[in-house]
Amino acid sequence: MFGATPHHNFRPTPLVIGVDEAGRGPLAGPVVAAAVALCKPRPAGLDDSKRLCAASRARLDDAIRRRCAWGVGVVEVDEIDRLNIFGATMLAMTLAVARLAEALACEPDEVLVDGNLTPHGRRSEWRWPARAIVGGDAKEPAISAASIVAKEWRDRMMIAAAREHPHYGWERNKGYGTRDHVEALRRHGPTPLHRRSFAPVAQMDLFVR
Repeated sequence: MFGATPHHNFRPTPLVIGVDEAGRGPLAGPVVAAAVALCKPRPAGLDDSKRLCAASRARLDDAIRRRCAWGVGVVEVDEIDRLNIFGATMLAMTLAVARLAEALACEPDEVLVDGNLTPHGRRSEWRWPARAIVGGDAKEPAISAASIVAKEWRDRMMIAAAREHPHYGWERNKGYGTRDHVEALRRHGPTPLHRRSFAPVAQMDLFVR
């Protein structure tokens, strides 16, 4: 679990936090969630991270983490395999909001979550009013900011992991099941960062044994 906040006097009222995740679909690597409380004025150009070019996303990630309040939750592969990816995503979101609330020393008035479900009632640690917004990463600026931070954080983790496991092209595919990644799985088998609970990895795991 990671997090930070820029200024001790950062206290937006009401405190509304946006939450999004990155990495539900890949065959390898963690799932990462970010929680962001936007500063005023908010960084210009916020949008769904998937609709931004790499340069714009990196610029916005830097601006958000310098100027706004944010928290990040990371759930590693062993927990993904134990909980399943949905449960791991709910945990990552809970960790991200908890880190941000701890950093700000105050509780959010509302948490806006991208998608159609929130961790409310699904994680016992979740204690905040929450509202799910389908397509929220393109509609709500705080969720857009969270989507950017989550994706950039996870991408950096996968690029670092690629240096330890160079056969799988993670610096390019970030752990998703691209053709080159699946072919590398066939050739070299799974690494400790592969999700054994995902069918393509489980099948390769059996094959190489």
